Amino acid sequence: MRVRRACAIALVIWSAACGGGGIFRQYEYEEEVYLSLDGSATMYVNSSIAALNALRGTSFDMSPTTPVDRERVRAYFSGPDAHVTWVRSSRRNGRRFVHVRLEVDDIRRLAEVMPFAWSSYQFERSGEAFVYRQAIGPPGGKATAFPGWTGKELVAFRLHLPSKIEEHNTLPDNHKRGNILVWEQSLSDRLRGVPVTLEAKMQTQSILYRTLWLFAATFLAVAVAFGFLVWWILRRGATASTTSV
Repeated sequence: MRVRRACAIALVIWSAACGGGGIFRQYEYEEEVYLSLDGSATMYVNSSIAALNALRGTSFDMSPTTPVDRERVRAYFSGPDAHVTWVRSSRRNGRRFVHVRLEVDDIRRLAEVMPFAWSSYQFERSGEAFVYRQAIGPPGGKATAFPGWTGKELVAFRLHLPSKIEEHNTLPDNHKRGNILVWEQSLSDRLRGVPVTLEAKMQTQSILYRTLWLFAATFLAVAVAFGFLVWWILRRGATASTTSV
């Protein structure tokens, strides 16, 4: 169990260090949301300390030789409806990065937590579909560029949706593996407050629910076929015995 948990954490940090979408993509700030149909969510935030300070107005120590104050980071991301389960740190390109995992009770109230106040969240049922909408506005505090940035850095917002996606407003190439959507923006645009809107419409039945039903139907079909095979063998054996007599 410990080995598997360590591997999972390492995978999250490695994915963030590699930019999630590719080894050479320089993601400086990322939000990744695993949404449930009841409005709850699991969220991961991966950010350099420099980006966190520039975008959110924090004042964490950016020195690459200074260990990340995890308790301070935990306190910053915590709120009434957002519960930090762990904080990790890494280093890339001479900069410290933090990796935060949160459990969110209601995604619609996440803007009440300071790090996510730049967004408004909507999640509601509309007819035969659920609609998610997130509007991201200007960064908080005084957004200033970090001297170590090259201009190639990116910001990403990822959605892992619980059911089949019917519509979305991201680029076609950013629709990954069926129910994952990605919106990207240059860090320079994010610093200038260029707005980003995430929209997605999904079915009301979760993929897991449909998968379980498919598994149950498959199991039932196999059981029926096996029962028929046993009956056929027994019947054939009985017929052979009668013939021999």
